[in-house]
Amino acid sequence: MTRPGGVWRNWGRSASVRPVRVEHPRSPEGVQRAVLAAAAQGLRVKAVGAGHSFTGIAVAPDVLLDLDDMQGLVGVDADRKRVTLLAGTRLHRIPRLLAPYGLAMENLGDIDRQSISGAISTGTHGTGARFGGITTQVVGATLITAAGEFLRIDEEHQPELLPAVALGLGALGILVEVTLQCVPAFVLHAVDRPQPLDDVLDGLPALVADSDHFEFYWFPHTDIALTKSAERLPESAVRHPLPAVGKWIDETLLSNGVYRAVCAAGTALPAVTSPFNRLAVKLTGDREYTDISHRVLTQSRTVRFREMEYALPAENVVPAFGAVRALIAERRWRIEFPIEVRFAAADDIWLSTAHGRDSAYVAVHRYWRHDPREYFEAVEAIMLEHGGRPHWGKLHAQTRDSLRERYPRFDDFIAVRDRLDPERRFANRYLERVLGE
Repeated sequence: MTRPGGVWRNWGRSASVRPVRVEHPRSPEGVQRAVLAAAAQGLRVKAVGAGHSFTGIAVAPDVLLDLDDMQGLVGVDADRKRVTLLAGTRLHRIPRLLAPYGLAMENLGDIDRQSISGAISTGTHGTGARFGGITTQVVGATLITAAGEFLRIDEEHQPELLPAVALGLGALGILVEVTLQCVPAFVLHAVDRPQPLDDVLDGLPALVADSDHFEFYWFPHTDIALTKSAERLPESAVRHPLPAVGKWIDETLLSNGVYRAVCAAGTALPAVTSPFNRLAVKLTGDREYTDISHRVLTQSRTVRFREMEYALPAENVVPAFGAVRALIAERRWRIEFPIEVRFAAADDIWLSTAHGRDSAYVAVHRYWRHDPREYFEAVEAIMLEHGGRPHWGKLHAQTRDSLRERYPRFDDFIAVRDRLDPERRFANRYLERVLGE
C-alpha cells in the first residue's frame, strides 16, 4: 500500500520504495497509456495488487501502477466454464462473482487477499496432490507489452507463450485481464484433527493420497501435527458450516487476537513461545464441518509475518522436514510460527515451482518484528539439499545462476522476456537478481 509521503510498503513490511509517481488506471487502456508515458520518459513501470509478496517482486522503482480500480468480471463463457477477470480483482471477491453462474475456482491458497494477477505471477498455490497451483487454471491472458501494445495469449493466439505468461513474474508485461478455467461450484467436507507428528510423517503418502486436499501444521517445541483434510462434494451436498461463535473464537480471538499478543510478547521474552505453542495445539485444530469450497480452503490471517517457502519433489518432504525439526532443536531457537506442509500436482508452466514434478511445499514463518535471516538461511540450505525451488513471492536468496539449474525451461522464459521487454521496462532489482539484467 502507498502511504502519505509516497512510500509504498508491502504487507509483510519486508520491501518498500518511494516511486517517482503512482498511477491508478481504471481500464486496460489506462494501463496502456501509463506504459507509453513511462517509456517516453525512459522510466520503468511495475503493477502492484495487494502487496502480499514478501520479496521485492512488485517494487516499482519509477512508476507504480496500483490496479485496485481494475476489478470485476469482463466476460463469462458459461458453456466452457471460463471467466475473464480484470487483473486487479482480489481473490476473495471472485467467489461472489462466480456464484450466479454456478462456478468456482478449482483450488485456492489459504489466503485470499491477493489480486488474481499477483497470485498467478508469483505462483500462489493451495494444497491437494491432484491439483495444480492457481496458475494452472489460467487459459488466457491479455497484457500490455513494453512497446505499449495489447497482447492476447490463449489457445487461439500464440498458445506457445501461455506457459510463460501464466507465471510471468511481472517480467513480460502488465497483465490487464486473466481468463480462468473454472469448475462447477462444490462443497468441501473438512476435518481438522491434531495427531502425533511422528504418526503423520510415517503415514504421509497415504494421508496425501487418500484426501482431495491435505496439509499439516507443526508448532515447533511440540510433538503434535495439526492436520487438515477435505473431500470434495457436489454443491447440492448438505452443509454443516462452523457455528459462528465457535469460528470467531478459533479464527479471530485465538488464531489472530491472542496469537498476535503472544508473538509481540515473544520478541521481548522468547521463553513464552514454547509453552504457548504447546497450549495452541490443545486449543485449536479439532473440528469437522462442511461448507462451500472457498470458505474451507481459505482463512483469515491478520497477524503480520514474513515467510519463506520451498517446493520439493514430493518424495523428499519427510527427510527435509526432519532435518528442519532437528535444526530447531539443535540451535534451541524459539520459533513462534508453525511450519506448514502442503502438496500440489506436477504441471508444465515454465517457472512453476511444480514444473515437471509432484511437489510438497514447506513454509516457514517469523513474526514481522523478528529478524528471520538466521532461521531462513539455515532452512534454505536444507531445502536446496533436497531439490527445492523457492516460491517467487516469498523470501529467498537465490539468483539467476542457481535458479537456472532448477528449471528446465528457464532459458526459454528468458528468450520470451528478451522478445517482449528488450529494454527491461518492467525490471526491478529483484527481477535482475533472479532473471538477470
